Amino acid sequence: MPQLRDSSNQGPGNRTRRSPEYDSFARIFGIETEHGVSVTGANQPCDPGQVAMMMFAPILSRSRSTNTYLENGSRLYLDVGSHPEYATAEARDPSQALAQDLAGEEIMRRLAKGAQERLRRTHGEHATIHLFKNNVDSAGHSFGCHENYLVRRYISLPIIKQQLLPFLVTRQLFTGAGRVSENGFEITQRAAFLDEGVSSSTTRSRPMVNTRDEPHADPDEFRRLHVIIGDSNRSQWATFMKLATTHLVLCVIEDAARRGVPSGFEACGLTDPSASNQAMSVDLSCGESVMQLEDIEAFRTMQRKFGAETTENPGETDSVTALEIQYLYWHIVDRFLEEHGDGVVNSLPQTSCRDILNEWKRTLDALSERDFDSLSDRVDWVAKYQLLTQMKRRNPSLSQVQAREIDLNYHDIVNGSIYPSLMKHGLMKELVGDDTVAQALNNPPEDTRAALRGGFIRQALHSGASFSCDWTHLKTTAPTRREAELIDPFAFEDDADYKQLIESL
Repeated sequence: MPQLRDSSNQGPGNRTRRSPEYDSFARIFGIETEHGVSVTGANQPCDPGQVAMMMFAPILSRSRSTNTYLENGSRLYLDVGSHPEYATAEARDPSQALAQDLAGEEIMRRLAKGAQERLRRTHGEHATIHLFKNNVDSAGHSFGCHENYLVRRYISLPIIKQQLLPFLVTRQLFTGAGRVSENGFEITQRAAFLDEGVSSSTTRSRPMVNTRDEPHADPDEFRRLHVIIGDSNRSQWATFMKLATTHLVLCVIEDAARRGVPSGFEACGLTDPSASNQAMSVDLSCGESVMQLEDIEAFRTMQRKFGAETTENPGETDSVTALEIQYLYWHIVDRFLEEHGDGVVNSLPQTSCRDILNEWKRTLDALSERDFDSLSDRVDWVAKYQLLTQMKRRNPSLSQVQAREIDLNYHDIVNGSIYPSLMKHGLMKELVGDDTVAQALNNPPEDTRAALRGGFIRQALHSGASFSCDWTHLKTTAPTRREAELIDPFAFEDDADYKQLIESL
């Protein structure tokens, strides 16, 4: 693996002037979702690139680019390989990020339906656009769902590799989206396509955590942790839980680094994260996959220290299971909340940290007891696997091709029928209602800089001014030339430069 290099040696105690959030557990969350595109029923050839451009025709007419920012503070763009991509506005709470992610689904759905209406005028009335919120297309190409977490700069890349990566690999027991592959059913969609743990590469290899240093914040204080290992989830619960549990683990890691003490997660280091990821993905029992650790004795010591012993792999000393690793993470976080919980509790404006912890434990217990029925309304891979099992029981001749069609239908956010039916019948857990999603369609979170970006875009569009923006800059070029900087993602109150910029509109 390439050597991990940090661009900063900034330690927790080396600055005299800091932003208010630097010494807290406050966090910024974001999700970037790439979508797959295909067309069926057309009476003449139409490739995904054409469809993607048709989807973005309204965007081109507005901004003369396939890369734009919206009034809700999000970014909408056409990524390499004709993948429509939506990046949520900055959120301070997992529930906010979930609402913004669901708003992105609706925005993409509307663009695809508009393109489908136009496509049917030229390619026949049965031309149908499929837009997949998943990670693998029918040809075996993979595309991503990336999570972003703002972390303190003193969290080094080796710390991320040793202490966070084992959690990211094993949390897929409850955040995996499931996939019908040529080898059968797998828990995750990305496991077969990720070959490095932590790396800056994005072309010659696919890492689980990308280290390209683009903090979109003060680089002396923060880094943006860019997590690539996660699947695209349809389940609202899964999207929420992967953000929420990762936040709690990061709080423990940050506190330990800040105080110069061990977190306890050091004992979870994996010798081969990619092999562990693939082993976990094919273990539908959730109790047999073998995770090779850098120091098995240290892991057993931490299990005893935190009371995290389980019945998994009784008598074995040279390997552990994914579930054992998850239980140790849970116990360490639980102890941390008991001893240092006030700061963590205050870090999330809408969500109870104790509720997250309780739901996490309930899920691990259900997996340990193989009680998959209790998870079928919230864990994507379980819901999908049980659906396929039931259909196979009713139709023993169900082919591999038909199973893959069901798999893709589950992720089709435009013309798919399976997931909407599950939601309609209360078979998938709903955390965010339609009213909240409708609000997030046009409005950014009010307590991050996204509120300033969204307000600027709304005013600029209303005035007809020529403008541009990105995550950290706002600028008008006509009729007057002004700009403002948004370097602090937590700042949502306008300063003098922002006020002058808005007044110029």
